[in-house]
Amino acid sequence: MSYTSLDTEDRTERGLEFKSFLGTETQNNAGRVSPNAGASSRGYLRDQPQPGGFWTVEYYQPYFDVDTKTVLMRCYSTLLPKTDFIADVCDSKPDMYGPFWTLTTVIFFLFVTTSLASSIASYLSDKPYDYDFTLLSVSVGMVYTYGLGVPLALWATLRYLGVQDWGLLEWWAVWGYSFAVWIPVSLLCIAPIPLLRWILVGLAAGISGYFLLRNVYPVLTLAEAKATRLLAILIGVVHLGIALSFKIMFFSYYIVKEVGVPDPIPGDKPTM
Repeated sequence: MSYTSLDTEDRTERGLEFKSFLGTETQNNAGRVSPNAGASSRGYLRDQPQPGGFWTVEYYQPYFDVDTKTVLMRCYSTLLPKTDFIADVCDSKPDMYGPFWTLTTVIFFLFVTTSLASSIASYLSDKPYDYDFTLLSVSVGMVYTYGLGVPLALWATLRYLGVQDWGLLEWWAVWGYSFAVWIPVSLLCIAPIPLLRWILVGLAAGISGYFLLRNVYPVLTLAEAKATRLLAILIGVVHLGIALSFKIMFFSYYIVKEVGVPDPIPGDKPTM
């Protein structure tokens, strides 16, 4: 029987090599996954390495890597908010494609439905109609400012207060998807019934507002300052203000004549 001798010095220099099969998640000494581990692997726009710099397309590509079926499913879940949107519906992997698509679609529907109903009213009344493109500018400003600017401000405020449970991507995802309910409502509000429009706008404001507060309030409670929870009231007031603005500016047209109870707060659109 022969034996092969090992070079002791060579073995010492190489040392022992261990390979981890745990991916990017960190484990503690007890072999359990740390609760703070893997934050960069959950799709958060927060301190995670991306290919290339922020000025390259590759940097933002992971946040738009989602199919249409997933986006529609997430939009539908906002109409019946029952679970945590980020953790359960998005599986802790929010995207930016869905929110951007939702906000842009709402802008398109607000302008098109308003222009369509007003042009029909003018045609049936034998009056000329000129498309009011200022409404398009107004809708772009309102929707993008509220859908992107408000969550950006909340993210910066809570980050200053030390709350980093949500990254900017989570805030934009929740706010963007909350606009999904306004797409069918804008179509239904073509009906020349003011009372029906008020009911539809109220339902849209209630559903989207409940969805926002259900997901945002638990994050607000993480701040040490108890007064931070009052931001929920501010969010609710601003949200109702946006809904009221939609009703007055985009859903106050009439086809030929009013049907039902007169509109208590008529908009700038002339009645036909």
